[in-house]
Amino acid sequence: MLKDNKFITRTEIKVRFSEVDSMGIVWHGHYIKFFEDGREAFGREHNLGYLNIYENGYFAPVVKVDCNFKRYIRYGETVIVESEYVNTQAAKIVFRFKIFNKKNDELVAEGGSMQVFTTPDGELVLNNPPFYEEWKKQRGLLEG
Repeated sequence: MLKDNKFITRTEIKVRFSEVDSMGIVWHGHYIKFFEDGREAFGREHNLGYLNIYENGYFAPVVKVDCNFKRYIRYGETVIVESEYVNTQAAKIVFRFKIFNKKNDELVAEGGSMQVFTTPDGELVLNNPPFYEEWKKQRGLLEG
């Protein structure tokens, strides 16, 4: 979805029992997994998933992730992960995330992630791969 000239995907996730701690709230490490769920949903919707990247001869490992917790969520609640693609000229994929509690639309966490491109052998790619340049052009994110 293009919202206010931004690429944003919204994903619903129902909190499972295996994702909560002994207090019945989501364990902090699962928020990063929710970010991953958001990245995957974005990739499916916009043809920039891990398989698209792999099929073009590259990997895109996560090299940075951060999360700021605002409120907690409990077992059985549903969250909405809002994933916003951040356009950059550098050879990387950057996202901002917001996680909301669906029942009251409260912001429960926000953060971001950064991925870089590597060859299958693990060599860092310093320039945007051709397929990524084309992907950006097709979406009006790059001139030319």
